[in-house]
Amino acid sequence: MAKTIQLDIATPERHVYNNEVEMVIVPAIDGDLGVLPNHAPLMTALKVGIIRVKVDGEEKLLASSGGFMEVKPDQVTILSEATEFPEEIDLERAREAKRRAKRRLEEDSQHINEARAEAALQRAINRIKLAKGE
Repeated sequence: MAKTIQLDIATPERHVYNNEVEMVIVPAIDGDLGVLPNHAPLMTALKVGIIRVKVDGEEKLLASSGGFMEVKPDQVTILSEATEFPEEIDLERAREAKRRAKRRLEEDSQHINEARAEAALQRAINRIKLAKGE
């Protein structure tokens, strides 16, 4: 049995991660999902959350805006709108995004897309938590 599985994470702008890993845990739409080498094939949607990657006995964390994951016995591919490591997160920019989203949700206007504003708020909170190490 293989001890590692190939993990590829990509966004429209860049290839975020490409390495052999021991395990990956993702925020799937039905809850956290762990993938080990030789996992059964599957496809699932991902929600906003933290992707945890175990490599060389250490855990790496990435903030993800959601997306899709395909699992094959020897490979995991994650496609997302945005995924970043904690050191890549501009904390002040994330805080400003959170303030903007909260303001939009508090407005009493028919011109506000509540689902979009709520999603922006969740993404900002997720990024802030990871950047602060919470």
